[in-house]
Amino acid sequence: MHVPDGFINAPVSVATGVVAVAAVGVSLRGARRELAAGGPGGEALAPMAGLVAAFIFAVQMLNFPVAAGTSGHLLGGALAAILVGPFTAVLCVSVVLLMQGVLFADGGLTALGVNITDMAITTTVVAYLVFRLLVKVLPRRRSSVTGAAFVSALVSVPAAACVFTLVYALGGTTDIPIGRVFTAMVGVHVLIGIGEAVITAATVGAVLAVRPDLVHGARGLSKPLELRTSPLTPVRPGEARTAQAGGEAAPAEPAARPEPAARPEPAAAEQDAAPAAQPQAAAPRRRSVRGLWIAGLLVAVVCAGGISYYASSSPDGLEKVAHDQGIDKNETDHASKDSPLAGYSVKDITDARLSGGLAGVIGVGVTLAVGSGVFLVVRRRRGGAQDPAGITVPGAERETV
Repeated sequence: MHVPDGFINAPVSVATGVVAVAAVGVSLRGARRELAAGGPGGEALAPMAGLVAAFIFAVQMLNFPVAAGTSGHLLGGALAAILVGPFTAVLCVSVVLLMQGVLFADGGLTALGVNITDMAITTTVVAYLVFRLLVKVLPRRRSSVTGAAFVSALVSVPAAACVFTLVYALGGTTDIPIGRVFTAMVGVHVLIGIGEAVITAATVGAVLAVRPDLVHGARGLSKPLELRTSPLTPVRPGEARTAQAGGEAAPAEPAARPEPAARPEPAAAEQDAAPAAQPQAAAPRRRSVRGLWIAGLLVAVVCAGGISYYASSSPDGLEKVAHDQGIDKNETDHASKDSPLAGYSVKDITDARLSGGLAGVIGVGVTLAVGSGVFLVVRRRRGGAQDPAGITVPGAERETV
């Protein structure tokens, strides 16, 4: 759904550019909170967010057929919002769109504001609102998170098609009945949404299976532990019974302990030595995300560098609708059409498989580097982790990548 140059007139393109800049600014502040919400492990979330951006770039190269002569690809807003949070997701998809427009001539540079508004903001906001609503009403299980991810991703794609139709109605450069555009866009993107939903649910489910603590949308879904005892459990002297009739859970209250007998005051030398004699608390064990990060990067490289060669060559939903309805009559050449990577192929390499695969790997690497750099800067601007009381703790434990 990358909108090229010439589809939307200059005033509306500028207006959507202002919306995109404002949304990115708000997302920078929100992403700072989301990355810090990881607590002591929040430092590891920055490279993970960069990996999410690189993964979205890679999977967007895998166009899948949805109807006769039409293909679709992942938009990624729902996936990113569930994995790393809605504000961070807007930045992830925006980084992908920027890399695609500048390096690969995919999506117009004058239409960058339109594409960010449509593919980064709309899909993320709609998907995350639907997702949060579903997880509130569904049972508190991991399967509910996966199911909510499926539905939210499915809804987000036709929502983006609706927003494009609205933008086109305001600033389209061709005189096409808006009803025809709406029907064609929504119809084909409902089918594309099914593919989006499958990819999103499968990816979220895979991460949930190995590291549920790194899935933003799954936070707070675990039930608190309860102490349960049998009504026949004997009560030892000095302990309080913690079960009600029928074996139901009841709060466990510590039994009152007798006051210790008075002890003579230790000598001054003993008092001074007492604190040093106490054992220090063991430092909490760090959990590494290196394995998950490497696995995710390998999947992205394989998708972009190998599987993308077998992607559908049919035009995607917007390209097909634009050609059939005449929206593309005023399309202009891309400013980066002569880029060495334009069209997702490396210039001067004649072998199509090698050229496309190498371009995909370069795209994954650049997106990963830019995305990780942005999120590391955003994370570190906080000046240290914070405890629940809001006190800055510069030396707080961090997860390692």
